[in-house]
Amino acid sequence: MKNKILLVLIAIAAPVFFSGCATDAHYVQTGDKQQIISAGKINSQDFATAANDASRNLLSMDPNPLDKVDRSPAFVVFSKIVNNTDQSVDQDLLTQKIGIALTQSGKAQIKIVDKLGEDYGNIDDFLNDKKTTRRPDFTLSGKIIQTVDRAGRTRRGTYSFQMSLNDPKNRAQVWMFEKEIVKQGTRDAVGF
Repeated sequence: MKNKILLVLIAIAAPVFFSGCATDAHYVQTGDKQQIISAGKINSQDFATAANDASRNLLSMDPNPLDKVDRSPAFVVFSKIVNNTDQSVDQDLLTQKIGIALTQSGKAQIKIVDKLGEDYGNIDDFLNDKKTTRRPDFTLSGKIIQTVDRAGRTRRGTYSFQMSLNDPKNRAQVWMFEKEIVKQGTRDAVGF
């Protein structure tokens, strides 16, 4: 009798125990604390964090180079973002968010050159194109760098998002920004 009761309890408890670890799929607000965190990969929230911080930093500069142009709003060409990670990443996750912030501020108009420079061959060809109605006041370029360290089963991934706003007339960098995102763990997790 005791064996039958024990088997019934195990039969009832096992599904409850194992299903308690599962989570049904649901929507999560961007920037919500409940995010999937992967120490070995760049996530969409990493791009959002880097883009938001870069935009805030550039727009809060005083004096702001975007305000010091002959013809307002400033015309900014986004050129290639170099990917020095082991992942294939869509740089639009970074550039679109920055472009939206700059255009919504009213300080800039944006032109994004194709990731591979296919629209114009390369940024220099574009800048020297006589058919362009307005030469850019600035170019925005960047690099994403990944470093991974391991100690036993623990992984630590550092992702550096480096951006610079350049004056094409003299090739000077008028703004530079770096955001480092560091993640560490033995396995992927959901952050709370």
